[in-house]
Amino acid sequence: MLLLFVGVGFKRASTTEDFTVASRQLGLFPLVATLVMTEFNTSTLLAFAAAGYGAGPMALAMPGVFLIGLLFYAASVAKDWKRFNRTSVGEFFTARYSRALGRTASGLLLVAMVGFTATYVKSMTLLFAPFVPSAVPLPALSALLTALVLVAVLPGGLRSIVRADVAGFVVSLVVFPLLLFIGWRRVGGFDGLATVFPADQLRVSVVQQWTHPALSMRFVSTLVVLTCFTYIAAPWYGQKIFAARDERTAWKAVGWSAVLIFLLYGAMVLGASFLRVEQPSLSDAQLAVPTMMGAWLPAGLRGIGFAVLFGAAFTTLAGVWSAMAAMVTADFTTPGRDPVRTQRLLVSTAALLSWAGATFLVDDILNRLILANIPVAALAFALLAGFHWPRANTVGAWASVVTGVVWGVGCFVVVGEAGGYTWPWAIYGLPLIFASGATVSLLTGRRAPAPVSA
Repeated sequence: MLLLFVGVGFKRASTTEDFTVASRQLGLFPLVATLVMTEFNTSTLLAFAAAGYGAGPMALAMPGVFLIGLLFYAASVAKDWKRFNRTSVGEFFTARYSRALGRTASGLLLVAMVGFTATYVKSMTLLFAPFVPSAVPLPALSALLTALVLVAVLPGGLRSIVRADVAGFVVSLVVFPLLLFIGWRRVGGFDGLATVFPADQLRVSVVQQWTHPALSMRFVSTLVVLTCFTYIAAPWYGQKIFAARDERTAWKAVGWSAVLIFLLYGAMVLGASFLRVEQPSLSDAQLAVPTMMGAWLPAGLRGIGFAVLFGAAFTTLAGVWSAMAAMVTADFTTPGRDPVRTQRLLVSTAALLSWAGATFLVDDILNRLILANIPVAALAFALLAGFHWPRANTVGAWASVVTGVVWGVGCFVVVGEAGGYTWPWAIYGLPLIFASGATVSLLTGRRAPAPVSA
């Protein structure tokens, strides 16, 4: 399976257009497959399964975050991004406002993507640690896995990623529902959950469980808000929308991917709940998924299951690296004699930064994953208003971005993770971002030019 994922993606790109946006010819099925596998990553999978192991079926609210967030993406920006149809989402801020703001936006997104990919490498390392001798240090294992992904993606860039995504998507649609079914059978169906979970954890109720100790729906609600207003600027999604055949294909693909991502993550949340019945004392709930695979799948199929997890990490990592390389090229450099070679060098640099972040910065996967969204959320007003409000101008966009970064970092420093900084950051910060951008735009009265079509 590992050789399959690496081999199907080994298609060499000869042009920058092919390497970065797959020649803008992706149809509905490959686009859905690559969007699903881009989001279905091991970091989120381990975190959501841990929530399912601890909180039971009520943790289905966690994958519900992506269902709502990606449907918001489809409704608000999917067609607009394809209409813009460049190489990097950072180019939008340059075209709509100014080059300085465009480079600032790209810098913020690059910082966020280094954080995201560091958590992906960390989670991939935790998944595969049981397969290597204990004498092998985790940094060496993460370096090996990172290098394997890098070798697979360098020949063809986004074209290679999409081909590997299709293979991983097809196998995922078989393996994860099968794993859920096996767990359901082993514990006697949903009735078995009542032996380990209280009645209030066997359902999803936002009102009754607003501050539940197992999983606070207040916390989940902040993730919904943050996801809606951060994914709209996600470079790895924008790049794949640029690769779509047309606007209708882009819009439909995001809608379908929202549903499928919810179902795949939901299967693992419920699977982890069933695992709690059999093994109520895991040392680390983040290891629920590899534990399920090791305990429930027979030899052979177990290997395929772990390979699918590698495929999920593989394509997510590669997709974000590709978006990072495209953004640096589009927003910070001028084309050289061999632009494809430049792209490959930038992808390699992104891989090195991801490994370093995973080794030295990431401890708790979910918390670091959320923290990396601060610079992305700061761009929410500038992006949505840039598409949908002609009166938004450069001064207002700057005001909103500065407000977003200062408020997000301030909430993290002052309130902290223990104090639940995501609540004031999301619930108060996003209105502040939009209010500051709109107010300054109205007061200054200078209109920015409309974005230039490709």
